[in-house]
Amino acid sequence: MGATSGIGLRVALELAERGWLVGIAGRRTQLLEETAAKHPNIIATQCIDVTSEDAPEKLMSLVEMTGGMNLYFHSSGIGYQNPSLDVQKELATLQTNVVGFSRMLIAAFEYFCSRPDQPCRIAAISSIAGTKGLGAAPAYSSSKRFCNHYLECLAQLCAIRGVKHIRIHDIRPGFVRTALLAEGKYPLQLDPDKVARNIVRRMLSGESIITVDWRYRLLVALWRLVPRWVWIRMKIRS
Repeated sequence: MGATSGIGLRVALELAERGWLVGIAGRRTQLLEETAAKHPNIIATQCIDVTSEDAPEKLMSLVEMTGGMNLYFHSSGIGYQNPSLDVQKELATLQTNVVGFSRMLIAAFEYFCSRPDQPCRIAAISSIAGTKGLGAAPAYSSSKRFCNHYLECLAQLCAIRGVKHIRIHDIRPGFVRTALLAEGKYPLQLDPDKVARNIVRRMLSGESIITVDWRYRLLVALWRLVPRWVWIRMKIRS
């Protein structure tokens, strides 16, 4: 989900190159079809807007076209630097990154719960931005914290329900060189192809929380040590 560009596209290609049969979805039909035409293991496409109420129904249609699903990979998200608190940008971000995120993960989770005979995975892109509140991007940062917690909740829900065949993966990239970062100057930008290979390798090895890469794992560890009263006085502008 979200395979028209960025990390979602790269992960879809990486899985296809590893021999997976892949169905891809996103809002831009032409880009989906162009990608599928170049890769024989990408066997189905579906135009899906995660903010639409019929998105789960369309996901199930895609699943039917591919003959089943044992990995749901969610990479549909938007974000803005928005220190002026433009309300439309804030609400659009929450609609995609919180409401749309929840809508699609619920659909995938319930699909997998109805098929206990096959091991399966739910993996979703969150971000290191969920570690601390970022005043320059309030809705984006807050929505990513929501994603972190929601994935943790689903993992615990598996234990509550006694579900053992579903693995949950929270993928937390640092700054990746994609269109999402085009409007700002970000340090330590990562190559999206290398990021995708890192994500797929570590996901398939079973890691539950995947922070990419080692520099960002160190950075996040340092962020967590900063007291709140200090953090909110730090003028992090981008």
